[in-house]
Amino acid sequence: MPVIALDLGGTKLAAALLSDEGDIIFTETQPLQKREGHEVGDLVLQHANELLAKAKEKNLTVSSLGICVPGISHSKTKRVWAPNIPGWDDYHLFDELQNGLENKNLKIKVDSDRACSILGEVWKGSARGCRDAIFLSVGTGIGAGILVDNEVLRGANDIGGAVGWLALEKPFDKKFIRCGCFEYSASGEGIVRVTKEWLTGGFNKSILAEKNMDLLTAVDIFDAYETEDELAVKVINNAIEYWGMAVANLVSIFNPEKIIFGGGVFGPALRFLDAIYEEARKWAQPISMLQVTLQGSALGSQAGLYGAGYLALKD
Repeated sequence: MPVIALDLGGTKLAAALLSDEGDIIFTETQPLQKREGHEVGDLVLQHANELLAKAKEKNLTVSSLGICVPGISHSKTKRVWAPNIPGWDDYHLFDELQNGLENKNLKIKVDSDRACSILGEVWKGSARGCRDAIFLSVGTGIGAGILVDNEVLRGANDIGGAVGWLALEKPFDKKFIRCGCFEYSASGEGIVRVTKEWLTGGFNKSILAEKNMDLLTAVDIFDAYETEDELAVKVINNAIEYWGMAVANLVSIFNPEKIIFGGGVFGPALRFLDAIYEEARKWAQPISMLQVTLQGSALGSQAGLYGAGYLALKD
């Protein structure tokens, strides 16, 4: 029996009708285009009802709906915190769906992008066959979907996996408060942030110094790395150290079979997995480190979408 899968990000909504085997029957994507609050909720509801209509046209009965959200899904209140969507500090997405769906009997599941990404990889991606695996998402920010004994680890209040706040250097600096130490230096925005700080600090032997700093992106830095630009190499090597230390901590705590790297940065940073592994070996529990595999996402930007579908299929 098919399910509806919705992957809501900070900038777009991806929607799909999936078979129970994970085959895509129909899919569509729409940018949020600066929508806020209820406008985003209305867009989600609109696409869900459109997919119900598509299923009806094909004489298919949809059993359930799963949605992946970019933040925290609170299981107790069934409300959502999504910092990149204005007005979603404590948003009642579940209630809106329950009240607005044309099929009132549809089972609704809501979970975080971290949880859905690892579920997607377990179902159709690089973590198939794993019971203990981690999806490390490095994009604008950093988060981790953590699978322990075939169950997603959510924590007491559904905030588990907020690894952007891993403390990886000392002393503490107030600049880490907003997004965490790890994310500050090694996310997509973090790589840009470090580059700007070093340029401001007097490191000007770089083609990056010629860029408009307001428009500088992580892609620019990876491109400069390819030319062996001194600053770009220094910034990327710094990020590799952070990624390696983070992997070491995750390996030592959770003893996973695999750590799957995804998000926009991995991407271009997949070429550094061997270097990240070697850095992690310096820090990690040595036996556990020899048992883990580092791998790129097999699903790319669709990991959350497949995870939402898997979420809908689960009892």
